[in-house]
Amino acid sequence: MIKISVTSVMVEDQAKALAFYTDELGFVKKTDIPMGEARWLTVVSPAAPDGVELLLEPTGHPASKVYQKALFDSGVPLTLFAVDEVEAEYERLTKRGVVFRGKPTPAGPVKIAVFEDTCGNLIQLAGQ
Repeated sequence: MIKISVTSVMVEDQAKALAFYTDELGFVKKTDIPMGEARWLTVVSPAAPDGVELLLEPTGHPASKVYQKALFDSGVPLTLFAVDEVEAEYERLTKRGVVFRGKPTPAGPVKIAVFEDTCGNLIQLAGQ
């Protein structure tokens, strides 16, 4: 059976991204392997340390920067993170200085909220 083990977000500065994803969002660093100018740098949810890893992938390829900017400028989230309670996460992260594009809104059976990750991406939260 195929499973997702790693997914990625594009980042220009891996150190800045690591600080945001760990210090602000609460993820935990899982893997940090030097690979020339960049690193294989992943974080995981502390609730699932052996779960899916999020690769903080450098925007070294010119196409990745164009793609990232196009999504951001269009207001399209690069990925989605699940949370138990969107309102609670919105309040927690807002207090930590995370910039949201709007307040949580209903979307069918869930609520969603979109924030800027300081690395050029929009990330959507979804949950109750």
